Amino acid sequence: MFKMISKVNEDLQKERSKCTFNTEELTNFLDGGAQNAERRRKLENKVLSVPGILDEVPEEYLSHKEKYENAIRKGTLLYRTLEAAQDPTQDEDDTVILHLRSTITTAVFRDYTPFGVHFSMFIPTLRNQGDEKQRAYWLERALKMEIIGTYAQTELGHGTFIRGLETTATYDPNTEEFVLHSPTLTSYKWWPGHLAHTANYCVVMAQLHTQGKNCGIQPFLVQIRDEETHMPLPGIKVGEIGAKLGFNTVNNGFIGFDHVRIPRERMLMKNAQVLKDGTFKASPNSKLAYGTMVYVRVLIVNNAAAILARAVTIAIRYAAIRRQSKPKPNEPEPQILDYVTQQHKLFIGIATSYAYTIFARWLWNVYTKTTKDMAAGRLDNLPELHAIACVMKALSSSESTALVEQCRLACGGHGFMLSSNFPQLYGIATATCTYEGENTVLLLQTARYLVKTWSQKEKGLPLSSSTAYLAERSLPEKWDSSLDGIIRAFQRVSFGKLSNSVSSMEQYVKSGMSAEDAWNKASVQLIAAAEAHGRAVLLSVYKSEMDQRVATLSAPLKTVLMQLVDLYFVYWTLRNMGDLLLFTQLSEEDVRKLQRRYEDLLEKIRPNAVGLVDSFDFRDEVLHSTLGAYDGRAYERLMEEAMKSPLNKEPVNVSFHKYLKPFMRGQL
Repeated sequence: MFKMISKVNEDLQKERSKCTFNTEELTNFLDGGAQNAERRRKLENKVLSVPGILDEVPEEYLSHKEKYENAIRKGTLLYRTLEAAQDPTQDEDDTVILHLRSTITTAVFRDYTPFGVHFSMFIPTLRNQGDEKQRAYWLERALKMEIIGTYAQTELGHGTFIRGLETTATYDPNTEEFVLHSPTLTSYKWWPGHLAHTANYCVVMAQLHTQGKNCGIQPFLVQIRDEETHMPLPGIKVGEIGAKLGFNTVNNGFIGFDHVRIPRERMLMKNAQVLKDGTFKASPNSKLAYGTMVYVRVLIVNNAAAILARAVTIAIRYAAIRRQSKPKPNEPEPQILDYVTQQHKLFIGIATSYAYTIFARWLWNVYTKTTKDMAAGRLDNLPELHAIACVMKALSSSESTALVEQCRLACGGHGFMLSSNFPQLYGIATATCTYEGENTVLLLQTARYLVKTWSQKEKGLPLSSSTAYLAERSLPEKWDSSLDGIIRAFQRVSFGKLSNSVSSMEQYVKSGMSAEDAWNKASVQLIAAAEAHGRAVLLSVYKSEMDQRVATLSAPLKTVLMQLVDLYFVYWTLRNMGDLLLFTQLSEEDVRKLQRRYEDLLEKIRPNAVGLVDSFDFRDEVLHSTLGAYDGRAYERLMEEAMKSPLNKEPVNVSFHKYLKPFMRGQL
């Protein structure tokens, strides 16, 4: 009845014909070269051609239990396909870029992969926290998927405050075993992905007790299910935490331990060790145990960019085919993408996704260098990396979440449909604001680093590269609207907010407050200072990286990419107008010029909007959207999806005869 039309929407086709640059060149730029783009596409084709790996019945019509079981089925298919497709000759740098650009799991799982934590947290923890012997045995088994693991840190009663975790691991020198125990309900581990019914091993972060002393949080490798029967082992209570806003195929779980004994060798001992007699040898740096969290926060920046890129692709394509209203009586309804308010809603989404994509590559390189330094015993750069990862995780996740919702709203009522994929994208995006560190807490961690940096500055000590601007004695006062001038202006805001925060805390202490109470009293100022620092770092890195990367690109592509940089800078200048008026010499006339510049940039980007999102090169299977498919046939797809509803399989539902008819006739 509702047959799909086989041609591309005319409006969308016209948009593509107006594009001033080669979209394939931009795709290759994002992939790190044409060869990488080709490899990625071949892998996508191979995986998505596997029978049964794509759903025939929309996921929203499955029960909670069916969603999980279907995800596990597809997950095993996906892993075996990817394992067979591995290229051992591929360059390590290319492998990283392909990993950062990978869309395979997104195509297969509309919600989220059921094995994600195994690869993103369990394996990295074994690699980075296990000693040589532990890595040789356990890492090999994990990489082969002979065991499936998760990472259990967060508890029912404690999350980001790691020192407050209640799970204990008490060493018994008589048997050379650790005894894991959950002394309270709030000590139950809560949230780990795959924990409920998928994983059979778990890295457990617990308070180590030995020789009558608490030696702090340490990682332990714990078997939680029998490898043959998959039954929970004695003393272990494990299950699922229930349905959530998103991530319902991840199988998040809880686990409690009732005096569970594990061998001494199951403590991951690369950094800290417990000897046979119970002697504790501390790690050279306590923060080394938190390396997995830093790693995941680095990945979250990239994931936030990718989630937003999908959302803005859907919204831009829909805005190109949707026509609405008649501002000019004798002309046809315009595309809603022609309305400047729509451009204002959406183009910042494009610019932001590109900004964080570029920043994520830079941050990955910083992380890689720092981990190599750590392996060589050089820990000097770890605090700076931790501070940057914290603030950028907070900024990228919150911005991505807000802009995904903005994209949904820009699509009107149709964006409310699950088939648009906006609700699912929002569920995945907003989760990043709380997992791996709640954003406010992470901002305060960055603020603590900045306050220490301020103290170093006051003493004339050298500062890290990302905070070096704080040591400048004469930060600019005169307003400069160039990109470099805007960077300096945001550095001035960061300087001013941090200075005010430190001054407030000092005054509170002088008034008789404890240092802890003074910190709490000034905490709103402190998170604002952390955000300002993060914004200054982001702008600086975005511009410097783009200056280097666009040098080899064609003039048309270079022009449009730098327009995005310009748009991002001007947008945040106007957005942070109050701070800039307070800490710089920004004037009313400057604001008017910036507003005009912003509107001109929207006009310049308009012809290339579809080309910019096409260049992400997302397959329809990745977008999972009736509104955002490449062919632009949104209305036909909406109707086709509607007809998949189980309620449309019969003309009269049984509830009519059971309830409605008696009710309407007064017989209920």
